[in-house]
Amino acid sequence: MRPARAVPLFAALLLAPVLGGCAFGAYISPETPLERTVNGTYEGVGNGITGRVPYRLVLTVQERAGRASGVLTNLESKKAYAATGSFRPAEGGGALDLTMYEGGDKYRAALHGDLRAGAITGQIKTVLLGKELFPYNVTLNKVTATP
Repeated sequence: MRPARAVPLFAALLLAPVLGGCAFGAYISPETPLERTVNGTYEGVGNGITGRVPYRLVLTVQERAGRASGVLTNLESKKAYAATGSFRPAEGGGALDLTMYEGGDKYRAALHGDLRAGAITGQIKTVLLGKELFPYNVTLNKVTATP
């Protein structure tokens, strides 16, 4: 009788590693379709009191959390700013409100814009004495997707 018990136990031991890789239920992608569409690199210009300024924004949106983050680079001065803020989804895109920090803690600018059809349009407002001043109207077009 022992050999009869050993076979089912042996078969269960062989199946455990195979079944361990299976997930019950449906696969849920870590990225939503909207995130796959909007995440990536955007480049364009801002027009403001000092003239035309070229910018690059590497953007990551977390639709489910309503968050956005990234890095904004002034391509003229080569200064980079950490960006963090909110994302409000809307049909085909959404609204961004990002705060830009230099060196991780110096509040330098804010971006308020709409994200639609592969482009971000809105304003970057530089910060002086803790207040958002000096608006730059920006248009940033998507150039690459985030891998």
